[in-house]
Amino acid sequence: MQISNIFREVTPLSAEDCFVIRSRVKSEFNYPVHVHPEFELNYIENAPGAQRLIGDSLEEIGDYELCLIGNENLEHAWMNGSCDSKDIFEITIQFHKDLFFESMLSKRQFHSVAIMFENAKKGIVYSRETILKVRDLLHKLCKNEEGFHSVIDLLNILQTLSEDKNSRILATSTFANRDDSSDSRRIQKVIDYLHENYQKEIHLADVAGHVNMSEVSFSRFMKKRTGKNYIEYLNDLRLGIASRHLIDTTKTISEISYECGFNNLSNFNRIFKKRKGVTPKEFRESYTKMRILI
Repeated sequence: MQISNIFREVTPLSAEDCFVIRSRVKSEFNYPVHVHPEFELNYIENAPGAQRLIGDSLEEIGDYELCLIGNENLEHAWMNGSCDSKDIFEITIQFHKDLFFESMLSKRQFHSVAIMFENAKKGIVYSRETILKVRDLLHKLCKNEEGFHSVIDLLNILQTLSEDKNSRILATSTFANRDDSSDSRRIQKVIDYLHENYQKEIHLADVAGHVNMSEVSFSRFMKKRTGKNYIEYLNDLRLGIASRHLIDTTKTISEISYECGFNNLSNFNRIFKKRKGVTPKEFRESYTKMRILI
């Protein structure tokens, strides 16, 4: 049974705007988990210990935080956590997903930005080094958000972010909508097979045989196409589905564990904590606190 719906934010971005930017000083995070169709670049400073929730990723942030979200169905919010700062500074930039034409993103000069926008479907957090590179540009943009040159400043920020080799994708593919970016029939066949059978015990040999490959060849193929080995991909798939159940249903953690293909509850708790930094119970409780009933 689904227990709640996500708050769908109506942003101040109009059809006549390229982007909108808001800056504020505050003493706490109190906005609920929400979604919106616009891309969002969110910068926070002086809030160490606060928590960032994007999809099924729940992490504690440091003194500098910068994330890009580009998925109208990807839930996100920042929470107080253990943050005791009363002088939190936040900048939020929202822009239309069609700010860049497809024909523009297909050009060589925009290649890194196009990749970044694809990854933003799952949420991206940037490295401290890159945040410090764009920090002054963000502050400058707050003071000069009108006119042609403000758009150029935003483009410069996005280009710099797209070059961050230490940025990280946050939500799993399962949670942030199924990953359909690959045009490979073979990898799609693997993904379909895993989605259909994740509740069962699936051996490497089973999947390799399904696509007529040896186990060694399939392992190399999986790593190359997904960036993960077979077990990592399967566990992330199961964890993404489990996270959705933890949020959207009243099923017990034990029920969710077995329904998602984990052979026992302790194994599920261990893998969940290792991958997400919190237990399934802590994840559900943190999410529940920030959700509102519609």
